[in-house]
Amino acid sequence: MRYVTVYIKEFSVSNLVRFLLLLALLTGCAPATPTPAPPAPSAPTAVPTARPDILYVDPGLDLGPISPLVYGSNYGPWAAVPATRLEDAYNSALNVIRFPGGEWGDRNTLQPYQVDQFMDFCQRVGATATINVRTMTGTPEEAAELVRYVNIEKKYGIRYWAIGNEPQFYEAALGETYGVERFNREFRAFALAMKAVDPTIQIIGPELTNFGPNLASNPKDSEGKDWMVEFLRANGDIVDVVSIHRYPFPASSMAPARTVEDLRRDTPNWTATLRYLRDLVHAETGRDLPIAVTETNSDWSKANGGEATPDSYYNAVWWADSLGRMIRERVLLVNYWIISYSMGGWSLVTRDGPSPTYYVYQVYKHFGEKLVYSDSGVADVSIYAARREDGALTLVVINLADDEKRVPLEIAGGAPATASLIRLDPEHNAVDLGVQPFLSDGLLSLPPQSVTLYILD
Repeated sequence: MRYVTVYIKEFSVSNLVRFLLLLALLTGCAPATPTPAPPAPSAPTAVPTARPDILYVDPGLDLGPISPLVYGSNYGPWAAVPATRLEDAYNSALNVIRFPGGEWGDRNTLQPYQVDQFMDFCQRVGATATINVRTMTGTPEEAAELVRYVNIEKKYGIRYWAIGNEPQFYEAALGETYGVERFNREFRAFALAMKAVDPTIQIIGPELTNFGPNLASNPKDSEGKDWMVEFLRANGDIVDVVSIHRYPFPASSMAPARTVEDLRRDTPNWTATLRYLRDLVHAETGRDLPIAVTETNSDWSKANGGEATPDSYYNAVWWADSLGRMIRERVLLVNYWIISYSMGGWSLVTRDGPSPTYYVYQVYKHFGEKLVYSDSGVADVSIYAARREDGALTLVVINLADDEKRVPLEIAGGAPATASLIRLDPEHNAVDLGVQPFLSDGLLSLPPQSVTLYILD
C-alpha cells in the first residue's frame, strides 16, 4: 500500500556494521550461503478431489500444522488506534503485526521510540512483530543499524524482516530509472548487511503487489523483465520467505464499484495464485520456500460505504473464505490491511468500534492448530477443518450465497449428535450460540452470507 507522508532523521551506524558490510561487498556479488528457512507449513498433501454436491471431512487425514502467523494485520505510526478503541485492538485475536505497513516505511526512518511503542502495543495484543526496513530511499547501513537496535541492544528478538515495499512503484516515486536488476542488487546488499548484525533473522521479499496466477499479467519493469522471476533468480538463495501483496479490486481507478458478486467470485483466485507462486519459487530456486501475503484486502482504494467495500459486512465473508484458502495452501504469514486507519474502509478497528471483518478473527481464534482434510463440492459453500490441542474437531463453513443453504455433510468415522456453534452473519458478530443439534437428516443449515464455526467434541 502506498502513501505520501513525512521525514524522520537517519540512524547513526556503528563502525562494526560498516566494516562487516564492506567485507561482504568485497567478496563480490556471489550468492552467500543463506540462513536456513525456519520450519514452515509444507506444500499441500495430495488429497481426493471434491465430491459433487456434498461437504466432506476426513479427520484422519492430517495435513500438518497451521501457522499461527496467518492471523495478522498491518500497523504504523501514521495509523494509530483511537484511544477509546484500544481494548478492541488488544482483544482482536491477531497473532502477528507488520510494521510500519505501507509506503510510509520507505519514506521515513523509524525512530527508537516508535519501535519501542510498537513493541509495547504488540505485547498488549499478544502478537509477534515483523518489521519492514526503509529501502527505496534508505541504505543497507541504516537497515543494519535498525536490526542492531531492535535485536542486539533492545533484545526484542524480531525474527522476520522485510526489505522494501512494492518496489515496482519505485521508479515512478523516485522519478528515475529503477528496474528489477537495481532492486535485486540493493536487496542483496541490504540482506547481507542485516544478517551480518544478526544471522538468525529471516528475510522477507520482494513484497510485490498485483501478483496473480500467471506470468503474462504479473508485474514487469520498464524493460519488460518480470519482477518475481528475476528476483527469485538473483536472490532465491538469500531470501527466506517469498512475499506478495494482493488487492483484487478495483482493476483500475475507472472501474465500476465492486459488488457482492465480484467478491464472491474472487476467492478461488487465492488458490490459483498461491499454487502458481509455490511452483514458480521451486522452479526458479530449487527450494520450497515459505510464502507470505504481507498486505491484502479486497480493495486498494479508499472506497467505503458500498455493498462490497472493505468496511462492508460482505467483506468479512470474503475475508473468512480468503483466509481459509490461505490456510489450506500452507501460507506462513498473512497480514490484513490494516488494524486502524482514519481514511477509507480498511480498518479492523474504527472510531465507532470493530468492523465486520474484525469478527472473522473472533471466529478463527477457536479453529484448531492442525489442518485436516476437508473439501466442498457445493457451489458457493466452503469448508475448512482442523484438530485442536484439546482433541476437538473444528469446522469453519462459509455460505457465500445470498440465500440459505441446506447441504449434506459427511465426516469419515461418523458425526456427533451435537456441536457448539459460533456464528458470524448479519445478525450475529461471532456469537457463541452454544450446543445445538449438529445435523438434521445429514444436512447442515447455513444462513445466507454466513460464517459458522462448529466445535465437535
